[in-house]
Amino acid sequence: MQESILVVDDELEIVDIISDIFEDRGYRVLKAYNGEQALDQLKTNVDLIILDVMMPQMDGFDLCKVIREQIYCPILFLSAKHSEMDKVKGFTLGGDDYITKPFQVKELIARVEAHLRREQRDRVSTQNQRLLGNLTINYSQHDVLLDGKKIDLTSKEFKILELLTVNLGQIFSKEQIYEKIWGIDAMGDLNTIIVHINNLRAKLTSGMSTYHIKTVWGVGYKLEKR
Repeated sequence: MQESILVVDDELEIVDIISDIFEDRGYRVLKAYNGEQALDQLKTNVDLIILDVMMPQMDGFDLCKVIREQIYCPILFLSAKHSEMDKVKGFTLGGDDYITKPFQVKELIARVEAHLRREQRDRVSTQNQRLLGNLTINYSQHDVLLDGKKIDLTSKEFKILELLTVNLGQIFSKEQIYEKIWGIDAMGDLNTIIVHINNLRAKLTSGMSTYHIKTVWGVGYKLEKR
């Protein structure tokens, strides 16, 4: 099946360039130049979204929040905003990656295709469900229940939790988590991992999960019983 990519940017030239890049590689590309058009395009199936931040009316951050209420697919921010605070905000709102403009074509392709490969592997996963105290993880449905109540996790938060629960007690470094979850070795900012771990930890802590994410200083992270 042909995979679909939605490109959202108020710069027409950027949208056309990215569209040409991925259409040449056999993808179906949908275009949107503002938030309203992007939400309208989401009425059809989309496998990945490339999203600009600085857009009029509804910026990319606000749009990401709305999108995350509707669909689960990877969201890659593509922005001229370079600050660490902007990157952290993007990940906190549910983004899966953050690439700064001007971008390198090969890097953009590599990141997009790595995310799509990861999503494909998730779809064919044969894992089903695991109970850890008051925590229930349904791997095939991407659902997490705490005391029977659903916890809303971003796609990357869920994948980190999946990694830690499937390998219960095993310690993973930030580098290992990045490589296993993002699928791209040594191409990203490892602070991304800290943001996602902190967000996931807060969601588990707020519901008093039986298991928690422990920091093993100087080594990495593991999931263990309180």
